Amino acid sequence: MQTTLLLGLKNNKLLLAMKKRGFGAGKYNGIGGKLEKGETPEEAMLRETQEEIKITPTEYYKVGEIEFLEYYKGKRINLVFHLYLATDWEGEPTETEEMAPARFDIDNIPYDQMFPGDKHWYPYLLAGKKFNAFFDYDENRNILSYKIEETYQ
Repeated sequence: MQTTLLLGLKNNKLLLAMKKRGFGAGKYNGIGGKLEKGETPEEAMLRETQEEIKITPTEYYKVGEIEFLEYYKGKRINLVFHLYLATDWEGEPTETEEMAPARFDIDNIPYDQMFPGDKHWYPYLLAGKKFNAFFDYDENRNILSYKIEETYQ
């Protein structure tokens, strides 16, 4: 399954959002979702960001891709996240039925309220690196293995 994930970084603050329902509910994460038929990853990222927190990224770039092998509703699935970083956007991040946006100092990221793999790849993102990553999770979202490779795109 192809999905997108956008994180915002402006004024030394990281823009995340608390997922309120569905997959990842109760966790801070980036903003994003599944690609619709015929949509590019960039188009999906822009649409999802507008739908979920009511902003439009204006300065952004693709950081890389993260592949997850994990369980969802009892089935082992493969998810590929097209990861983007926005450094500017139009509008004010606004809570919706789906997500509640929040900004965090980059030295105070709430890793304990996020997916377990995030603490491994966020340092690459925050250091301005482009990378690809792979995470293998068990049924309880424990990391079985992972690999992160810096890219030079």
